[in-house]
Amino acid sequence: MGHLPLFSILSRALRRSSPLTDILPRLVVLVLALACTGAAHAQAPESERASLRLRYGLSSRQGEQVDVGPGLTYGGLTPNDVALTLMGWAGEYLGGQVDLQREAFELRDASSRVTGGSLVRGSLGPRGRLSLGPVRLELGAGYGFAQLPLFGGFTYAPVLQRGVRHAALISGRVLVALPARLQLEARGEVPLTLSAHAADGLKASSSGYVVGAALSYPVVHRDGWTGRVLLDVQQAHDTMELEDSGLRSEQRMRRIGLGFEVALGSVGRTSRPVGPRQAFVALSVVDAETGAPLPGAHVRVPSLKTPGTSEELVADAQGQLRVLLPEGAQSTQASVAGYDDATAVATVSGDAAESAPVQLRLSKKAPKTGSLKLKVVQGKNSAPVPDVQVVSGTAQLRTDKAGEVLLEGLEPGPVAIAMSAPGFRPTEEAAVVVAGQTSELVVVLSQDRKGEQATLVGQVRSARSGQPLVATVTIPQAKVRTRTDKSGTFTARVRGGTYRITLSAPGHVTQTKMVTVREGEQAILNVDLFPRGR
Repeated sequence: MGHLPLFSILSRALRRSSPLTDILPRLVVLVLALACTGAAHAQAPESERASLRLRYGLSSRQGEQVDVGPGLTYGGLTPNDVALTLMGWAGEYLGGQVDLQREAFELRDASSRVTGGSLVRGSLGPRGRLSLGPVRLELGAGYGFAQLPLFGGFTYAPVLQRGVRHAALISGRVLVALPARLQLEARGEVPLTLSAHAADGLKASSSGYVVGAALSYPVVHRDGWTGRVLLDVQQAHDTMELEDSGLRSEQRMRRIGLGFEVALGSVGRTSRPVGPRQAFVALSVVDAETGAPLPGAHVRVPSLKTPGTSEELVADAQGQLRVLLPEGAQSTQASVAGYDDATAVATVSGDAAESAPVQLRLSKKAPKTGSLKLKVVQGKNSAPVPDVQVVSGTAQLRTDKAGEVLLEGLEPGPVAIAMSAPGFRPTEEAAVVVAGQTSELVVVLSQDRKGEQATLVGQVRSARSGQPLVATVTIPQAKVRTRTDKSGTFTARVRGGTYRITLSAPGHVTQTKMVTVREGEQAILNVDLFPRGR
């Protein structure tokens, strides 16, 4: 194989970078980043028994061939990039894959085609898979065949010659189910070269890698198979160096294309089983007042495994989950700590893969305790009394400068409250606490007048005529003896305490009353005396 000098015209024409050159790496990074974050939002990807994928698109190529003499650089967009992937599974975990890619290749000088053709990649081998929640991992090993670009010929007429690499391939793929039935894929493979040679049989060494990603969406779902459209991106980096001549070829190729994939006979937890008609339903659990999602909600739905029973699932961080339910009206129930349970009916139609979404709205539970806002005042002008000690059960608080205090966490029902402050008489009041509400109570304190005599006033009348009587009022303990005036009224001043009071009038039966008075207060005692019988 002859080496190729550097053609200045080709270099200027093919060295220009395509916009696709910058776009593809960013798309790959974006898809891989989504793969790392999408696992928290959906259930596991479907586990198919077999799949066939066809992709068609563009490729962007940048390469360089260096010899002991002048070299060649090339680049540009090429259409008609085609790939076919066939994958089959013997069960849930083990299967195999066959992959074939055709890469169109053209080297152009302005509008004239200098040389071109096609390059082929292929691989086959066993694979294994494992589902981890919303993520599925696949690992493969097998044989890989690749044709790599080498140029020979003369300076004025370079010819595409195909180098060949036989390698043991190690590959991997990650599938992540996203919301809205999207599915994300990230993949890569590394060849371990077994042998490599140029078109004329010269031995060579070779290395490289391939990484890619795809975003797919189901457009057809029938019993037994699913059709998906996908956007696929891929980057390949390959090198080949001839051992004797020292010629070295290196290329970076980026692909982007649209594809269609048919998956047959889904198996696993998220498949559409044969039997009674079923459909997926998207459930969301939210706060009935604010509409905010309730993550980690426990949702009870009808069980598919055992008809007539139910199973409990847990919503994700957005309060959502996607479940497979049998056809008909299906009752769902959600529960969250601190909220009342809520139920909703999902109308499931077996004619579509996805039924109408259902929202469960939960209301917060009513609080089991209430509170009491107490205000303490004094006198006729209702001036607030600060620093009053308020006792209710085991709680001891003091009123603020406004004479107010808030008692919280009280059991519903009647509650006794004791209040005391220097210069005021201790007082007890009762209030009613309502669960979830704040009740209000105003208490008036009386000043403590220790040492000041109490005043006892009253009136004595005839029980028969109602006319006032001139009567004698005697309080032995206080050594008080007085008479009522013409209107039957009397006034006596005594110290605070309990007294036995005797009231007598001519022609009437004498009466004795027990009266308790406090110092500084006034007590009223009105008595009707009965006439004596003849």
